[in-house]
Amino acid sequence: METPIDRADSQQPTVQTGVWVDEHDWLHRIFKSAENCSPKFRFPDLLGACVSLAVGCEDGQRRLVDYLETRLTLRDPRTERRSCDIWCTQFEQVMQAHRASWNRFPNPMFEIDHITTACVAIAMQRPDGQMQVLRQARQNLLERAQARRATAN
Repeated sequence: METPIDRADSQQPTVQTGVWVDEHDWLHRIFKSAENCSPKFRFPDLLGACVSLAVGCEDGQRRLVDYLETRLTLRDPRTERRSCDIWCTQFEQVMQAHRASWNRFPNPMFEIDHITTACVAIAMQRPDGQMQVLRQARQNLLERAQARRATAN
């Protein structure tokens, strides 16, 4: 008998993307932290939480664009990247930002890894960023579970 987990596994629930090395290292520190327990969230959860925090707030788009234009553009564009999976729901939020008018001609175009990196950087700037990421990861997990239940019924 097929379970909800089996169905979810067959649907490729994550997408691979990239994050610049400094922000990836911060996610890795959260992953290894003692606070990341019960459940222990993995990278798709942690990166997804950063995206939700960055674009989900009222001034999220402004903060995202501001970071990309004033901070990320000053960094070495050859900075090493790390591959990182993200849940499809949060990847769609990244894609919405990527398709937004601020990222279209005649404006400079920021790539997907720029946007995911900026989302992590915005979470890093929060006073209690690590705890907010873990709280948001729990919220995202709850929302995925509720969505699975709704489609199963």
